[in-house]
Amino acid sequence: MFTLIRSMRKNEKRYFKVRNKGQNQDDAKYLMLFDALDKMEAFDEDLIIRQNEWINPRQFSNLKAHLYKKILQSLKEYTASSNEDINIREQIDYIQILFDRSLYQQSMQLLQKAKKVIKKSDNLELQLEVLKWEKNLLPYSIGKGNQKRVSQVVAESNDINEKITRVNLLTNLSVELSAIYLKTGYIRNKEDHDRISNIFSSQIPEWNQSEFSFRERLLWYDIQLSYYSFIQDFDEVFEYAKKWVSLFDYPPTSAYYFEMYLKGLNHLLNAQARLQKHEEFQETHRRLRELANHRLVKLNENLQIRLFKYSYAHQFNGYFMVGDFQRGVNLLQRIEKRLEGYIGMLDKHSELVLFYKIACLYFGNANYRKALKWLNRIINSEDEDIRQDVHSFARIVNLITHYELGNRDVIDYYIRSTYRFLLKKHDLHSFQQYILAFLKSLSRETTQKELIQGFVELRNQLLNLAQSKYDKRAFVYFDIISWLESKIENRPVGEIIKEKAMGQIS
Repeated sequence: MFTLIRSMRKNEKRYFKVRNKGQNQDDAKYLMLFDALDKMEAFDEDLIIRQNEWINPRQFSNLKAHLYKKILQSLKEYTASSNEDINIREQIDYIQILFDRSLYQQSMQLLQKAKKVIKKSDNLELQLEVLKWEKNLLPYSIGKGNQKRVSQVVAESNDINEKITRVNLLTNLSVELSAIYLKTGYIRNKEDHDRISNIFSSQIPEWNQSEFSFRERLLWYDIQLSYYSFIQDFDEVFEYAKKWVSLFDYPPTSAYYFEMYLKGLNHLLNAQARLQKHEEFQETHRRLRELANHRLVKLNENLQIRLFKYSYAHQFNGYFMVGDFQRGVNLLQRIEKRLEGYIGMLDKHSELVLFYKIACLYFGNANYRKALKWLNRIINSEDEDIRQDVHSFARIVNLITHYELGNRDVIDYYIRSTYRFLLKKHDLHSFQQYILAFLKSLSRETTQKELIQGFVELRNQLLNLAQSKYDKRAFVYFDIISWLESKIENRPVGEIIKEKAMGQIS
């Protein structure tokens, strides 16, 4: 409840207070508790009870439950006018009430209004619910052309059921692929590849895609993108992301499709970054940033968080592409306070990826202690089964960071710890083995010449892996080749990356 109150805007809080003001003594208690929670910076139940003598500790649990319910009711009313789905569900509730009172004509009149509104929506489940009520009401509204009406309703129901079946198959596959990705990340070996390919190919029937609705096309592109992202075929990811975004002639006005448009731009930006399409990346990122000023749709908290996450994550990606780590760090320092406020609202997957990007930005700018701080937030996280690949590579970068700081006394400990983690997660592959072996071979007596030779040998080993179908995933996370070249040439890593980027642009 405390988190819910913290998420409310000023006008939503004002609406809640006006809605519940002075109706009875209990409402006064709800408002006082609401105000007490609203003033707190961190939730402390004992403090609330101590500071508010009117609260009976034995009744506090019920008081909280009722306040929570009242807040949700208030938010539902407040958002009904701007959320079509909530509004339609409310109309369906009214149809039920009128039907239960045998007011069939009024119920049918309200249903026809709801049906006109629902036709503008792509919510198939709500369309089917409205049709269900129309079938319920048909026996009570028999008149001229009744048989034609019955045939029409049956045909509409069959059509929607067929679409729902397709949507269910697509969403089931999308959720299944997403769950695997959130656990392991990109494919690690042939076993992973075969598993994903079998899931993908076995569950998709032969469909005529020209018959797909707008929503079905979005879902179709979503699972195609998931598959090609898994196998790191970023050319195909780029093509499907372009198709996704091109479905929208302009930013949509409904919250659901606005969110899907954001997801499409996010996929497109990821592909453009991976393929080093600098100019296209900048143009797409400009389109994304402009959505913050979009006035045709009310940006709820979910959309605001997504916009914040995508906008800054891709701004960081832009700095990675050209090796401009200093600008990335400058941006981080400007938004750090705001960033911490948003982190608690992110899902765990987005949180981990963001921590890793920030750590790599600091590493690229030689702010190694800052990099360690963010890497430790990943390593010390209890969510080891979310994006195991990010956890694995965070530990590799952690080792390299300790090397840069000259912490030779702890490197052996971290090597053993990393070995145990990688073995536990079945993620000890050639990339990790080469780096661990290199770091383990270092000693205080290693000469500068021997050190440079070690860097050269490690770079040559990793260059071969960069062409591997499965091991190339490692280079998505951290440009270790450029780091090795910076050590060999005794130059900043950002300078190396910038030269490569300029060569690709020209």
